[in-house]
Amino acid sequence: MLNNPNTQTIAVIGLGYVGLPLAVEFGKQQPVIGFDINENRIQQLKNGIDHTLEVDSDSLRAATHIRYTSDPAELRNATIFIVTVPTPVDEYKQPDLRPIISASTTVGKALKKGDIVIYESTVYPGCTEEDCVPILEKQSGLKFNQDFFCGYSPERINPGDKEHTIRKIKKVVSGSTPEAAQTIQALYASIIDAGTHLAPSIKVAEASKVIENAQRDINIAFVNELALIFDRMGIDTKEVLTSARTKWNFLPFSPGLVGGHCIGVDPYYLTHKAESIGYHPQVILSGRRINDNMGTFIAQKVVKLMIHKSTNIKTARVLVLGITFKENCPDIRNSKVIDVIRELKEFGTHVDVYDPWASPEEVRHEYGIDLLPSIGGTYDAVILAVAHKEFKDLELNSLKHEKTVIYDVKGFYDKSQVTARL
Repeated sequence: MLNNPNTQTIAVIGLGYVGLPLAVEFGKQQPVIGFDINENRIQQLKNGIDHTLEVDSDSLRAATHIRYTSDPAELRNATIFIVTVPTPVDEYKQPDLRPIISASTTVGKALKKGDIVIYESTVYPGCTEEDCVPILEKQSGLKFNQDFFCGYSPERINPGDKEHTIRKIKKVVSGSTPEAAQTIQALYASIIDAGTHLAPSIKVAEASKVIENAQRDINIAFVNELALIFDRMGIDTKEVLTSARTKWNFLPFSPGLVGGHCIGVDPYYLTHKAESIGYHPQVILSGRRINDNMGTFIAQKVVKLMIHKSTNIKTARVLVLGITFKENCPDIRNSKVIDVIRELKEFGTHVDVYDPWASPEEVRHEYGIDLLPSIGGTYDAVILAVAHKEFKDLELNSLKHEKTVIYDVKGFYDKSQVTARL
């Protein structure tokens, strides 16, 4: 039997870019347990600090009903569990379910009769019921859809976006039974101003999420392929796209590096599931191959431009501006800028990286790179990889000598200021 969700304690499992904003919104109106295995993260949040910059200090203070913990025993006080852990891919581009399996194990040990477990992590259709539910049953000793219930409500957080915040994005919801679905819908409706959409099943909700980012990935792959073609033709891609966008129904995508925790990852979840049932995706994987190779193309293009200027590649110094996966955001997860850096180093160049948004400690831990604390001096090549607002007023001439290559990945600067752009 399900109770009124607005009178129960919610546990949010995983307090990253997705989980924290969700926990804070619920924590403004009802009891919330914010759980994360990272004790440093918990301590920062207790001190009113969010290093992801997704939630400001005022909002953190406004969530008066939330308590943060890394102790799994405290989860026994919850009756609704919302899992928001990462779902990355491994080195072979296969879904890495370890975080969500671990979270399911932890939740299963705290599960009681009448409880609800809602997954927000991006997965392939069927993952909730086929992979997670058996773990919940095993750990709890309870029966699915008899003793406890599940739901799936895909996250739609856009890191760094202060316009499309959690309350303003329509929420897809679903449940393992009609009653559970209605309860879950009512729960999210209490914090989502944009409203909710009730999907007819968990699998439909899972599929809706994974195709959202696969669609964007394919569209970006198309313009990336155009950029590769137009580069060989000596045509400026941005000028072509600017002209094409004058048509009312032209889709305004731009070429670039496709990284991050969603677009560069989610299509592999869909293709993994498709291949497991005997279908080999062609369009989706083709788009992925194009996007995954853009970092290599950019590095090789810059090297060619330096060679044309008679620069000795073995002694060349290159400055890369930005290493986060997108502009005005500290998130470095699955950043494809690292592909550019590694390819440049393969040619023997010395590469410096500067990013005012990224955490030096996280970059060192994740990529083994020491960020510059500031920039100065001249370089043989400067690559604008991420369009941070701080780079708009950067004095490029101060970084140049007579043969310097300026390559603009984002079309950020005026054409007259750069040697070439993607």
